[in-house]
Amino acid sequence: MKNVLELFVSFLKIGALMFGSGYTMLPLLLREVVERRAWITEDELMDAYALSQCVPGVIAVNTAAFVGQKRGGWGGAAAAVLGVIAAPVVAILLVATVLMQFWNSPTMVSIFNGVRVAVAAVITNAVIQLVRSNVKNWLGIALCAAGFVIIALLHLSPVFVVLLAIIVGFVLWGVRR
Repeated sequence: MKNVLELFVSFLKIGALMFGSGYTMLPLLLREVVERRAWITEDELMDAYALSQCVPGVIAVNTAAFVGQKRGGWGGAAAAVLGVIAAPVVAILLVATVLMQFWNSPTMVSIFNGVRVAVAAVITNAVIQLVRSNVKNWLGIALCAAGFVIIALLHLSPVFVVLLAIIVGFVLWGVRR
């Protein structure tokens, strides 16, 4: 029961501090579940995070479920998911009831413009951490660059990049055997 409560509280903190998208949670996850709690390794977190992007659903919820399940079984997964969604649900309810009255005021517009810049900085930091921990050789750099070109410049689906990466991984695994 202690594990379940610890998972809930840790993911409640992550959910409360996460702004924008699931990408902004990566630095929080690294600090809380890898460095502070040592529940999983950085490699395990990166695997869970990558898998969370490949399966249907919200990245934050998927990642919480994977980490929670690894740490505390199905009860841990449920606690982590409830923790990570609790604060955003409360925030959404507050926004819907209070802030919507002032949505078009110059003050609110300025506040949200500032938040967008901060979220962009957090996402950029997450991307840099992902590249540093996962791109370890020239082939990785080439695959990362190709994935960027396919998504950002050719406007193809990220699903295509994931499938291509899976195929390349299988081919490389076969060559090494």
